[in-house]
Amino acid sequence: MALRAHISERQRRYGAEVRRLRLDADIAVQAAAAHIGMRGPQLNHIEAARTGLDEDRMRLLAALYGCTNEEYLATLAAMGSSDGKGWWSRHRRKVPSFALDLAELEHWATSAYLNYETFLVPGLLQTEQYMRKLFENSETSLSVEEINDTVCFRRDRQQALDGPASFRFVIHEAALLMAFAGGDVMRGQLAHLLEAAERPNVTIQIFPFSVRATLPYSGPFLITEPASSALSTVVIDAPGESAFNDLPEAVAQFRSRFDALSRLALPPGDPTTSSRPQSGRDSWGVIQHIKHGLELER
Repeated sequence: MALRAHISERQRRYGAEVRRLRLDADIAVQAAAAHIGMRGPQLNHIEAARTGLDEDRMRLLAALYGCTNEEYLATLAAMGSSDGKGWWSRHRRKVPSFALDLAELEHWATSAYLNYETFLVPGLLQTEQYMRKLFENSETSLSVEEINDTVCFRRDRQQALDGPASFRFVIHEAALLMAFAGGDVMRGQLAHLLEAAERPNVTIQIFPFSVRATLPYSGPFLITEPASSALSTVVIDAPGESAFNDLPEAVAQFRSRFDALSRLALPPGDPTTSSRPQSGRDSWGVIQHIKHGLELER
């Protein structure tokens, strides 16, 4: 079988998991390969994601390694057998490969999706007008065609919200006050946030300026969690470069950070209680208050 010329993040993760299982079991690659009728170099290629592995052999290896977690194995098998095709395929060569990998990760996030943002509204919650202003004001000059392609891709990404996952967003209050989009666009964006918060699978919390505790983590990140939480991935949004991290200790660390941010953030609130005079400060009320202020500026 020919080796892959391009390796997607899903394929890389599958190979990394097969290797991680073997290393945890402390079994040499030659012995593991012989157990499934292969040579060592062939298994090396599989672990490096240069080629795939059928489910039967994967499960034979898992049994050799002592892995009996069926939820994990079923999820891993599904990832390994996937052809990688989805709605994102039609955007190939129009957006960076990192964006395509992110979309595929979001597709597999059937359990939970956790996102912390500092200065921007999360991509899954952006309006088209907000997206356009964001890309038009980007320090990277984009053509009209590139902006259209990127906006179309991001709008398609938002169909993930229709899936079964539980979506939790913690957004710093600063993101609601950024002026680059202009008053009209921000009014529409804040109204869209309030609408999104009414979805039963979406929780939006605002991290207010008033928090006096030391910020657990100051940079944006998200965590995608498939059916098996052991296959979760952290996506770190760093200046100039974003990265995927699937090391178990890194995922646990960022999950802990998100939980700490959520505890410090305002409670979600809702339109039925947040608008009452006696209600305490909550996220719905903050969004509504800032939106109302923009309406008065008209």
